Amino acid sequence: MRKILIADDNKQITTILSSYAKKEGLEPIIALDGAEALEKFSQQEQEISMVLLDVMMPKLDGFEVCRRLRKTSMVPIIMITARGEDYDKIMGLDIGADDYVIKPFSASEVMARVRAVLRRIQPQEPASKNSLSMDNLFINLDKYAVQIDGEEVPLTKKEIELLWTLAKNHTKVFSRDNLLDSIWGIDYFGDSRTVDSHIKRLRAKLDKYEHEKWDIKTIWGVGYRFEVKP
Repeated sequence: MRKILIADDNKQITTILSSYAKKEGLEPIIALDGAEALEKFSQQEQEISMVLLDVMMPKLDGFEVCRRLRKTSMVPIIMITARGEDYDKIMGLDIGADDYVIKPFSASEVMARVRAVLRRIQPQEPASKNSLSMDNLFINLDKYAVQIDGEEVPLTKKEIELLWTLAKNHTKVFSRDNLLDSIWGIDYFGDSRTVDSHIKRLRAKLDKYEHEKWDIKTIWGVGYRFEVKP
């Protein structure tokens, strides 16, 4: 049975989410603070398929736990937060979270998001199909690694998936809705601003490196395209 780590200092919330997780065929593992979440994840990392991570927790907050998990793992992470400000949502996504839920929430909505994220997890293809080179750019989707001129580029999971999708299909123009469906899934509850904010941050990181023969172009009124220059 796949396991789900539920990290929240509110025992009522963990009890409710655990009950719903079991109905989804997931075995819940409960952590009541950030340090316990990291400890339990390290003990059962190979069996944990999903992490529900509250932002406001004792010892270590959810943002810090997410940062530390992302140093060693690409396990799907959904942040749970009482904060509704765009800054906090963007911060969570920028440090590697796959989605976020704002309190108060319904447990059924949380499980719908869990199902949506888990559906996007596909068995890895052979490495030859999961890597590409284009001029000085190299992307390895198996390792979630991007290099420019042999130098590692620090990108988040979603930024790598965006770059991969655009570069792999460089003859195609993607609308924002296309990218939302491809990267976040058709069940994602967000809007096209999510794509724009991720593209903006991705460009800012790529622009720190020379890439004269390729770029991510905005096609006004349509969306985005990976441009390969002669």
